[in-house]
Amino acid sequence: MSTSAATATSTLTPKQERILAYLREHAGTRTYFKSRLIGDALDLSAKEVGTNMTAIQQGDYGVDVEKWGYSSATTWKVSL
Repeated sequence: MSTSAATATSTLTPKQERILAYLREHAGTRTYFKSRLIGDALDLSAKEVGTNMTAIQQGDYGVDVEKWGYSSATTWKVSL
């Protein structure tokens, strides 16, 4: 992680840092993530994931996050 990414991460809340770590860990093998499934893995609600994903989406954290679908749970397209 670059110095700027490390500094930027410190501006995230603990929940956002957990979500970001989850995305970084899994984005190498997957592209699409449902809020509900991220929440299940991190013991958060889908709503909490969606609310906190905005900060990750708007920041420079080494992952690109795009809101992709709105079916049974919001789907996020994530790339490193």
